[in-house]
Amino acid sequence: MGQPAAQHQQSVQHRVTRPRHDANSGAGRGAMPPPSKNGRHAPAGRPPPAQPRRRMASRDAAERAAFFARREAAAVLRRVLRGDASRRAAGSIKSLVYSPSVRNKRATFALVCQTLKYLPILKEVLASSGVLTSKWKKQEELIYVTAYDILFGQETAASGSVEQLIMLHKDTIMDALEKMCLRRKVHSVEDLVSKKSTVKPKPRFLRVNTLRTTTDSVIEELNKIHKVDKDDVVPDMLVLLPGTDLHNHHLVTDGKVFLQGKASCMVAVALCPKPGWKVIDACAAPGNKTVHLAALMNGEGSIIACELNKERTKTLQHTIQRSGANNIETINGDFLDIDSNDPSYAEVRAILLDPSCSGSGISTERLDHLLPSHSRGDQDDASTSSRIRKLSAFQRKALSHALSFPSVERVVYSTCSIHQAENEDVVNSVLPLASSLGFELATPFPQWCRRGLPVFEGSEHLLRTDPEDGLEGFFIALFVRKAAADAAKPSNGGLGVSKQVRRRRSGLMAFSSLRLSRMMLCSTRGVWGR
Repeated sequence: MGQPAAQHQQSVQHRVTRPRHDANSGAGRGAMPPPSKNGRHAPAGRPPPAQPRRRMASRDAAERAAFFARREAAAVLRRVLRGDASRRAAGSIKSLVYSPSVRNKRATFALVCQTLKYLPILKEVLASSGVLTSKWKKQEELIYVTAYDILFGQETAASGSVEQLIMLHKDTIMDALEKMCLRRKVHSVEDLVSKKSTVKPKPRFLRVNTLRTTTDSVIEELNKIHKVDKDDVVPDMLVLLPGTDLHNHHLVTDGKVFLQGKASCMVAVALCPKPGWKVIDACAAPGNKTVHLAALMNGEGSIIACELNKERTKTLQHTIQRSGANNIETINGDFLDIDSNDPSYAEVRAILLDPSCSGSGISTERLDHLLPSHSRGDQDDASTSSRIRKLSAFQRKALSHALSFPSVERVVYSTCSIHQAENEDVVNSVLPLASSLGFELATPFPQWCRRGLPVFEGSEHLLRTDPEDGLEGFFIALFVRKAAADAAKPSNGGLGVSKQVRRRRSGLMAFSSLRLSRMMLCSTRGVWGR
């Protein structure tokens, strides 16, 4: 029934190895010149025909591009692995790759993702072949990236010391790879790679930055190449086909369009700040929601953007600069250190609080399934996780602080988490304080079906988004001071929804008991009910 050992080994050998096609193979001193068209070799003393200059220049350019892409990928991989090991992520893979400092973003992104995919295999074969010695430990990540690229990727000619190291030991590494396949009784390297559950691709969402351009002009330009639709919930949001890559499009690089998820954009729209207001974005980096607030305010009024981390503050400032917003003041400091009774903040009317969270709702977008901790199954039960408890404690403190500003009329609390401990539990814990300060929960996007978990009275006012909706997993709670809510009712019945959306949905503003029952039914049928 089983395949004979020799036959199995031959099969593995065929699948693991591949023909050498690097520029240096067969070109060593004393090598036989290539045969001519008639099958005869050219005389040994006659030099081979000169390679066309254009082809040589193209090959040299490809080698240089690969050389630098590997080093950019290694730098990103180092930050990703260190953040994963310490459970203090410096940022998602995408955010690190698409930062301004990375030049060849597409190649770097592919190298990082593929190296992480093959990382357990690379570590094992490099260790067993004796390549990763203490001498090379400081370049560990570059060795992983280069080993992947040479063994499984494009195998361009080696031009760096690490490339030469891998090429020198390539046969030994391939032997170790073959033995690994034999030990695990598989026929190809792909069989060694853990299979992840396939994720349904999501549409590509774009937010038009109305500070720099108009939605119609962006649609007109993109329609030349792409199929573009307007979103029916978020104003100035466009929907394109999944997989549409616009990272290098001039509309994106010029700040006229932001590649921002729909759920993320719903947060600023829910706050619904009016032009001329003074607003605080409490945990602002990377700044997409901050500049969205500026656009919703037509660039009028002022926004105070707080960010504790120095490096993330630089990212925030870069985002603001790209957006063209000139009404945003950045503070590299802790939002909790701001005195809510300081006269400088006496006119603050709205606060957006999107604090640090587990990111469990965007783990797919963050590509967390590629991280070593995910492969090892280091994901603790959210209800008992020490990290979740610490995060929720901070979130409660930050939300309580946001509610304490005396002139604030609207506060939005949002996370990109799916955990009740960071969402409904945080909101429920501050309700007594909120009520004593004159706040009540309002209903952002009343037409949205998926609401909060039914764990306390009033949770139907909360909003959740989910991958089942084709979105990221977000949570939104809107607090409105009662006096402000009563004053706004005649002209602003759809709290958290812009005039443009309210006009399209004027028939949905009146809530009946039947509608509320339907919302509760939807919430119990969501992922939290499974």
